[in-house]
Amino acid sequence: MDVIVTGRRCSINDDTRDVVARKLEESISKLRDRVIRTEVEFTAQDAKGDPSSAVRCEITLRAKGPVVRASGSAEDKMLAFDKALDRLRSQLRRAADRRKNRRGLRVQDLPAVERPTAPAAEPEPEVRQVAGLTVQGDGPLVVREKTFATSPLTLAQALDEMELVGHDFFLFQDAATGQPSVVYRRKAYNYGVIHLEVT
Repeated sequence: MDVIVTGRRCSINDDTRDVVARKLEESISKLRDRVIRTEVEFTAQDAKGDPSSAVRCEITLRAKGPVVRASGSAEDKMLAFDKALDRLRSQLRRAADRRKNRRGLRVQDLPAVERPTAPAAEPEPEVRQVAGLTVQGDGPLVVREKTFATSPLTLAQALDEMELVGHDFFLFQDAATGQPSVVYRRKAYNYGVIHLEVT
């Protein structure tokens, strides 16, 4: 398994690289055969009076299948790394628990999602240009946009990928229906799913 340690707006010495590689080897030894590359990126941030977020560490596991990502912030590099590593272990543990229990998961078991009624017609909001973007009304202003290549997934696969990237929601195309869909985390280990019916 390749471990790549980089720094943005900070330098990384060889001792830090060695400690990071050793801790990762110990923590994800069960996944060693499946993980192709592990990327660890430290970023020095402007803490603005809050030293507990001076350094951000992001760990990304690249393997055959979904990407697993976790991050943590602290006053120094190794504390931030330890927080990110704890979060990564937790995400992997939750995903493993989900895989063990998913044989009994059915779409009917997920909570029903109420469809909102059509709102009354509202006046057209003001349209303006901000930094090359068209903004309607007061915003919100889009500050980040991402595009990902994907293939249709089953509901169980989408839930696994959501757990592995550590997000509270995951957008996917349903393999069974072809509909754009979103799974999202509810309380504890409960999930919801929203399917879009394109008309």
